[in-house]
Amino acid sequence: MAELLRYDHVDISYNGFLAVKDVSFTLEPGEILGIVGESGCGKSTLIKAAMGLLGSAGMVTRGDIWYKGKNLPDLPPKELRKLNGPELGMIFQSAGSSFCPIRTIGAQLYETMTEHEKTSKAEFLDRAMELLGKLGFEDGKRVLGSYPFELSGGMQQRVGIAAAMLLNPSVRLADEPTSALDVSVQKQVVGEMLLVRKTFGTAIVLVAHNIGVIGAMADKVLVMKNGEAVEYGDTRQVLGSPQAAYTRQLLSAVPRLRRA
Repeated sequence: MAELLRYDHVDISYNGFLAVKDVSFTLEPGEILGIVGESGCGKSTLIKAAMGLLGSAGMVTRGDIWYKGKNLPDLPPKELRKLNGPELGMIFQSAGSSFCPIRTIGAQLYETMTEHEKTSKAEFLDRAMELLGKLGFEDGKRVLGSYPFELSGGMQQRVGIAAAMLLNPSVRLADEPTSALDVSVQKQVVGEMLLVRKTFGTAIVLVAHNIGVIGAMADKVLVMKNGEAVEYGDTRQVLGSPQAAYTRQLLSAVPRLRRA
């Protein structure tokens, strides 16, 4: 199967400080890659680089990020902007904070859609209602007419998934999408993301510090420490028979329930 996304020996720096060092991985259509590691190890930086979201201080200083034959760090901002949304979608750690608090969800999703394609309000509503329905919302009209603060954390996160999927991107980048949620809502959001993969064939790069979430979702795992990849491979192999001492350390820290 052809590669959809490929990182080749990527270094990323902030103001000259090397934050990510020599990281390589591939992503195929419909595949889920989990990136796991402790806070500050470069997980989020790694995926933000693909969409040019490193800010003015960050830049890819070595290596390539290939997407459908295009090297993303080399693209002019206008060309990269055309890809962000229709081709590459992002789910942020706290979806609620990524929405404008004084505009309705529907108004913001409509703006996102019309930024990249010509569409009528009626066509937008049909697509948005269908997508929200597939993500488990039975009251899509109420959701579209709501302000972000009127939705629960779990609903905000699911709307964030909808926003990332509105233009049906080939790759969805998810930056710790369950870390701010309680366990029951985490399970729901994981289920919704797996449903999106099944329904749309979307490839996902999932950043998380929760190995349980990674184990439940990912086909492949990349383990990072201090900005470097310490282990990479099939999820069952990496989590079942870890070769790196750091991976074993992470797994030993996962709580296990004892039988009464």
